[in-house]
Amino acid sequence: MLRHSRIIIYSLLLIFACLPLSCKEKPMPKPRGYFRIDFPEKKYETWNHNYPFSFEYLKGAHVVKDKSRLAEKYWLNVEYPSYNATLHLSYKEVNENLEKYLEDSHSLVYKHAIKADAIDVTNYIDMQKNVYGLVYRIQGNAASSLQFIATDSLKHFLRGSLYFNNHPNPDSLAPVIQYIDKDIEHLMESLKWK
Repeated sequence: MLRHSRIIIYSLLLIFACLPLSCKEKPMPKPRGYFRIDFPEKKYETWNHNYPFSFEYLKGAHVVKDKSRLAEKYWLNVEYPSYNATLHLSYKEVNENLEKYLEDSHSLVYKHAIKADAIDVTNYIDMQKNVYGLVYRIQGNAASSLQFIATDSLKHFLRGSLYFNNHPNPDSLAPVIQYIDKDIEHLMESLKWK
């Protein structure tokens, strides 16, 4: 009898010991998350072809001639295949029409104001290289999150706009946008007119 009592006591202890494990909180679905993106160390290459400008771009990106039907002679695309993104570069020669190019660029940026939460503008000035520009950082669900213009005010005008080849989602794209933002800054710092 004593032996059966011990077995019963041990069984009850085992049941009560396991009971807290089964009385956990009710299961909840995990919140939606995004994949972690590991960025490689930044290394740059010089793009210097028979164009009126040269610049440095991120190694691993591809610089290709713009082949869209509206493309002009010196238009390029810097493609980021790993991030499904393209930086469209549009070059125009200034011929006493700089004000028109500036107004056009301004209106193209502010077309995104409908979806944007904010548009931050940063001046860029390099007097030694004669490069003056603006960088537009467009926050929110806008189609283009980064745009810039660069000019020497006399002969050259370059406009850039970053687009992703998928639906804009600022939460999931934020790390990539910040990563490419540094490349756009580097492009402007390395930009040289010919």
